[in-house]
Amino acid sequence: MDWRSIKFDWNRARTFLVTAEEGSLSAAARALGMAQPTLGRQVDALEEELGVVLFERAGRGLVLTPSGLELLDHVRAMGEAAGRMSLAASGQTQSIEGSICITASEIYSAHVLAPIVAKLRLEHPGITVEIVASNTAIDLKRREADIAIRNFRPTQPDLIAKRLPDDCARMYATPAYLEKIGSPATPEDLARADFIGFDSASDLMLNGLNAMGIPLTRQNFPILTESHLVHWQLCREGAGIGIVPEKLGDAEPCVRRVLPDFQPMEFPVWLTTHREVHTSRRVRIVFDFLVAEISGK
Repeated sequence: MDWRSIKFDWNRARTFLVTAEEGSLSAAARALGMAQPTLGRQVDALEEELGVVLFERAGRGLVLTPSGLELLDHVRAMGEAAGRMSLAASGQTQSIEGSICITASEIYSAHVLAPIVAKLRLEHPGITVEIVASNTAIDLKRREADIAIRNFRPTQPDLIAKRLPDDCARMYATPAYLEKIGSPATPEDLARADFIGFDSASDLMLNGLNAMGIPLTRQNFPILTESHLVHWQLCREGAGIGIVPEKLGDAEPCVRRVLPDFQPMEFPVWLTTHREVHTSRRVRIVFDFLVAEISGK
């Protein structure tokens, strides 16, 4: 390879990639932890080095030019290669001390991970932990997290996963709310109840409850929130019926099960990490610690 033919700074190529993916200089600066003017100068310098215009302004955002679009796939491949290199290097370390990033849903992060991480820190004070509470799947291949707790099995060949004991969720509401709607005793009685929904763009919750024999329509979901923690708080405030893991719901004194003998909603729990990161002693320790704690071993 003729290295002398490469006429641009690779760090500037990274700023181009992140800016293209984020859609604006301000968002890219936040993602990279840089000052926006510094990032803007790097993009300008890359355009000068390459002799092409990469972006055009569109309102407050940026749009790729045809030249930018043509170069984007090449720079994205560079970013993926850099990510693989970082993963491989991380996997070689045998040091216990250092940082680790774990991602899980908001509910799991707050009510499952929090006590486990507190215990982990007592046993391994040299490990620093970042928790990414997200209800969407974080990309492990791009090092957005080292370990993920998910409710689905990963399909990517580079990821490995261990299935943990299934979890169960149930319907909960305050006693006052249940009395207000006539103390429902059958699934059919819930047709007059308000449920707290998760997403206005999806009927996943509605269809799931219908499949269980609960006759609901969209009118039964007058409150929607993408936040699982807000969902749970609304339930505790008596705004309607919520659905949370039974360990959480049963432990909360201000709510009770709706239709206590009704079948629970079971869902799988998978602990996932990248194959290369799993060779890191620190990641193995945390991974195994999570397995033991969540499994109750």
